[in-house]
Amino acid sequence: MTPAVSEVPARILVVDDDEAAAHTLGRLLRQEGYDVRVAVSGQAGLQESESSPPDAIILDLRMPAVDGLEFLRRLRHKENQRGTPVAVVTGDYFLDETMLAELQQLRATLRFKPLWLDDLAGLARDLLRVTS
Repeated sequence: MTPAVSEVPARILVVDDDEAAAHTLGRLLRQEGYDVRVAVSGQAGLQESESSPPDAIILDLRMPAVDGLEFLRRLRHKENQRGTPVAVVTGDYFLDETMLAELQQLRATLRFKPLWLDDLAGLARDLLRVTS
């Protein structure tokens, strides 16, 4: 469901070190009516979340330096971001139990790539329902 014209669009932050993937997800979400910010590293995503707190985050798991798990750990230490809904997206179908448990503890939704438009739109709606 696209936000009504009179409403302020929800802000979604996409964090993915694959620049093409990040911008593609951003374009698809903008077509759905969201205000989208894109960061192409975990560190850039943390800075963006601090300067312009998002309503939801779609986060790649496997990134160099600050990966998705470390991003989540740092995000959850920020008082104003503890409740921000986050979906971790990965193409790695073989996550170990320890990582799965930590993702759950950090209150992240897990989704697997590829995400098609309907999947992405539904994921965004589900994340934003958490904050409603």
